[in-house]
Amino acid sequence: MAAKGLGSALRPVCYEAGMSASFDPQQQAEFDQYAGSYESMHASSVAASGESPEYFAIYKQKVLERLLGAGFAQPVLDFGCGIGNLTTHLVKSFPVVHGFDPSAACVKLAEKRSPGARFFDDPNALPKGHHGVAILANVLHHVKPAERAALVSLVASTLAPGGRLVIFEHNPLNPVTRHAVAICPFDEGVELLQPRTTKRLLRDAGLARVALEYIVFFPHALAFARGMEPGLSWLPLGAQVCAWGFKDS
Repeated sequence: MAAKGLGSALRPVCYEAGMSASFDPQQQAEFDQYAGSYESMHASSVAASGESPEYFAIYKQKVLERLLGAGFAQPVLDFGCGIGNLTTHLVKSFPVVHGFDPSAACVKLAEKRSPGARFFDDPNALPKGHHGVAILANVLHHVKPAERAALVSLVASTLAPGGRLVIFEHNPLNPVTRHAVAICPFDEGVELLQPRTTKRLLRDAGLARVALEYIVFFPHALAFARGMEPGLSWLPLGAQVCAWGFKDS
């Protein structure tokens, strides 16, 4: 689907930074303030977990390593990469990594952090039918519900045959997650996705073998129990979800 058909879903804001729908991209000073201060705001919002934002990026990196298997060498796309919190770890695990964000300011920061990746701020420049996996990491709750299907279809179009689209999202069934979102300045006004909605978006984009698991169960104080988490993937109490679907070969 052409990017111009996405409306404000591709407005120039940092997806990962999660600037709210009230943000005006014409106000460059406000734009730069969000892009530059994202890390500290994010750290404050997840403080109750006892972990830093980097912990959650590494967690996703490890989930992807597990899902994709050792030696995965196809191109990886971090769509909505923001300032590159996840991208900077993906380049340590995969040989070819692309990042996309509609915010040129965020992409500039991401390029400094992840010089081994190739970045885009124009969705029309993204290669189609190319990536072995595309990732939407905590992006969709910042997109208006009516525009989410178009965005997922756009990202799915970048997949090579047999490629996989992986979505990470907050789990609204977890009360701690809801609290963290409620106090986060850049999550103001967002609508979290129900797990079933995330799976439906994948199916509606024409993807097959759709699956979902729950992740991120224990805060730092209970880190000794984290080895149990893979066995709890069925339990809808994880702080986040990971869902995926495959493009037909």
